[in-house]
Amino acid sequence: MSLTHNPYIDDDLAALAEHAARFAARRIAPGFLERDDTRVLDRALMREMGEMGFIAPELPEAAGGQGMGCLAAGVIHEAIARADLSLSYINLLASLNGQILSQHGERSVVQPWLDQLIAGEALCAIALTEPRGGSDAANLRLKIERDGEHYVLNGEKTSISAADQCDIAVVFGRTGTIASGAHGVTALLVPMDLPGITRSRFDCHGQRAIGRGSLFFENVRVPVNHRLGEENKGFVQVMQGFDFSRALIGLQVLAVARVALEETWAHVAQREAFGKPLSAFQGVSHPLADFDTQVEAARLMCLQALWLKDRGLPHSAEAAMCKWWAPKLAYDCIHQCLLMFGHGGYDRGPMEQRLRDVMGFQIGDGTAQIMKTIIARTRAGREAVPA
Repeated sequence: MSLTHNPYIDDDLAALAEHAARFAARRIAPGFLERDDTRVLDRALMREMGEMGFIAPELPEAAGGQGMGCLAAGVIHEAIARADLSLSYINLLASLNGQILSQHGERSVVQPWLDQLIAGEALCAIALTEPRGGSDAANLRLKIERDGEHYVLNGEKTSISAADQCDIAVVFGRTGTIASGAHGVTALLVPMDLPGITRSRFDCHGQRAIGRGSLFFENVRVPVNHRLGEENKGFVQVMQGFDFSRALIGLQVLAVARVALEETWAHVAQREAFGKPLSAFQGVSHPLADFDTQVEAARLMCLQALWLKDRGLPHSAEAAMCKWWAPKLAYDCIHQCLLMFGHGGYDRGPMEQRLRDVMGFQIGDGTAQIMKTIIARTRAGREAVPA
């Protein structure tokens, strides 16, 4: 994993990346294929990651984190995802939800959970998507009604990562009218052991260790002090953290593409056809050179987005670019790498699993069409690009 000549990664970050990469190669990579088969998230390994300081290192020290910045989270994400993208979801969920909890939650309620997230002792899901659709996230139907010092939840969330494994979830629901759109949505921190919650798990193509499924809420009572942000403003306030996670997702999938390229370059240089290495044929080497170029460029853009966030500068457009381009690029790149391995790539193994794993990010956490709309609104103004 080359870190040289990178304007965004200094010596300290490079050392952190190498430290995480050694851990990932030793402890995470060996179980990559097995976790895909068993679909079991290794909680002991998750705790090891916490002990190593690899989970949400960017959270401020006041919230129990290390205050290392978003670029630090990014280089760790790369190292973990390179070994197993599905397992790197632990880091992604902790960073996204940790930011939400630390910035919008009541300290006495969220701090015990933040401590567990950082230690790798708890998993937090983000419950936004509903059966009626995912892209129009403000058009939610899950009801949140006030009853004294509690909110009562009724409804369903679907396509939720870690739905059947999470310990808590950040749940978005409607406290206002449908006509109020995003300004009638409230976010709550919901422990998953509350009465009235049931769960299911899907049979997805990839990311099987973390999994996806549905959450069902039937008269679930959540204390009012578990609200995140203001009532009716949860969507507007809490969703701002998604710029951060979109850049992290870009680095995750590109890390998978980079290791696929490394293995493929080695393969085509060693394997021969017609008395020459496969790499001697331009039909082989040029497509790989194309993808290598684009992957390096996309990675720099993701690092730039995190660099901007660390400095408190606008980065919504850059993060959206990361989210729509990187997953598509990674999928296309790994697909090409798989073909270069011939029947060996098509067999069940690392390359085809990588292809399945990165595919899901073209769907979840914001489609390419939504990301391009965000970019257009940033560049032309929201009034010029209406909903």
